[in-house]
Amino acid sequence: RFQACVYFASVFQAMSCGIHYLASVFMAVTPNFVCGFPGNVSSILFDNSSASSMQDIWTLWTSTENYVVVQLENGEIWEINQCSRSKREVGLELAYEYKGNKSVFSCSDGFLYDDTKWKSTVVTQWDLVCDREWLAKLIQPTFMLGVLIGAVIFGDIADRLGRQRVIWFTSAGQFVFGIAVAFTFDYYSFVTVRFLLAMVSSGYLVVAFVYVTEFVGIKARTWASMHVHAFFAMGIMIVALVGFLVRTWWVYQIFLSIATLPFVLCCWMLPETPFWLLSEERYEDAQKVINTMARWNKVNTPCKVSELCSVQQDDPISGRTGENDMSSTKKHNILDLFCNWQIARRTITVWLIWFTGSLGYYVFSLSSVSLGGNEYLNLFLIGAVELPCYIIACVAMDKLGRRNTLIPFLILSALICVLIMFIPQDFSILIILANMAGKFSIGVAFGLIYLYTAELYPTIVRSLAVGSGSMMCRVGSVVAPFCVYLRSVWIFMPLLLVGIMALLSGILTIMLPETLGKPLTNTLVEATEMGRNKKSCSGKTPPAHGGAALEKIEMFGQETVSCVN
Repeated sequence: RFQACVYFASVFQAMSCGIHYLASVFMAVTPNFVCGFPGNVSSILFDNSSASSMQDIWTLWTSTENYVVVQLENGEIWEINQCSRSKREVGLELAYEYKGNKSVFSCSDGFLYDDTKWKSTVVTQWDLVCDREWLAKLIQPTFMLGVLIGAVIFGDIADRLGRQRVIWFTSAGQFVFGIAVAFTFDYYSFVTVRFLLAMVSSGYLVVAFVYVTEFVGIKARTWASMHVHAFFAMGIMIVALVGFLVRTWWVYQIFLSIATLPFVLCCWMLPETPFWLLSEERYEDAQKVINTMARWNKVNTPCKVSELCSVQQDDPISGRTGENDMSSTKKHNILDLFCNWQIARRTITVWLIWFTGSLGYYVFSLSSVSLGGNEYLNLFLIGAVELPCYIIACVAMDKLGRRNTLIPFLILSALICVLIMFIPQDFSILIILANMAGKFSIGVAFGLIYLYTAELYPTIVRSLAVGSGSMMCRVGSVVAPFCVYLRSVWIFMPLLLVGIMALLSGILTIMLPETLGKPLTNTLVEATEMGRNKKSCSGKTPPAHGGAALEKIEMFGQETVSCVN
């Protein structure tokens, strides 16, 4: 009961991460627009249609190459384009086609925007179009850069100061910075506050993974950690719902930030994890948490920290000396992930999978609003398709194995990217379904790689391997918005890049060893042998001492949780 309450309270706030990560798809949308008129208009001509206001013209607007001809009350006739306007020097008749001389002027009177779908966005608020369009395209990449930096900073702080304090700070930070974004006064303050919001959102997501893992029992750990992603996906669905209901960007941002306010009000009740308290030798505090867990779970005789500590001190494995001890005390760095050809090849492949998973995940998500049809429904479905994807990933990785699940889904996502290119653009429903299938397949691979990376590397560099992989994941998320912008070069360019990366990752994954049912390795020598000699990794041979030691230590540590289940 206690672990369930802690788990669902923690992952509930993960929805806010999904909300803020994808909020810009509607907040920074660019509607149809033209240069502002240089005076009072008496009539407007678009192609063969005339109107008295631009509101009647927007329904006919089909391309950025379109222009309108307006006649002012003083008789002047102007051609109005998106980023310029021209005054006709000769001719008093209002006609769409004109071959005479024209004087070109800049859009000094601002711009007129189509507000039939969105009453206000950050683009219309600060005129982020034409020569300022690049500023709009930096909104999502700068946010993802904040995600990268926040993951590094708060991951380290959580190890130093504890998970509880970081949970508190990042939860409050998401609410405060989320509301502050709505009240920013210019573009630069908007980007700055969004950058800070990205840091705390990423910090919460990283620490929440660790937090729930340290509270949940071993048997449920895979499912529990995997379904943190599911709550992130629910956040994407909330973005679609709020975007459909609210069409003014700053009101939209406030509603999204308020969505997880209940957690902010009660997150101070979450305890510190016994694992971190024990690692800091705060035994009395750890005992208090364990006693609280026992009361919630109605256990009459909770385990004693002093007894567990005595078991650890009496463990014969901890008394070993020799090569393993020297390995554990040696300072390791990123170069250890390239110590030999086997490990180096493994590292390059794992990094590529992390990068591809993140790139594909955000390309499919960010592109969903440009697929045609109802953009709000598209985004909602792109988020909803993740929910069954993680269930299938959990079942497949335990039944078929990590590698045997990863390879087909990576290759499948590549094939789907190719398939989408051959679907006629008029078949919008089929395109949306194919994109959902692509998001589903890349989501399975993206969710699986977390656990697979931890199992591929030995204890001495395991955290380093997962951390470096996570960094490549953040790099992929920074690159993804730029990849989506390549639609202006060729509509299928983002899918082509994702497909190539997914196919390459799937082929290279074939060379990785299977880790299902294998003992965790403790040294780089054991990890190398796991990849080089399949027989040494099979269940028929005795496990390596390092793996047995790690498993025993893990079981010992888990007693602090499982004994009060």
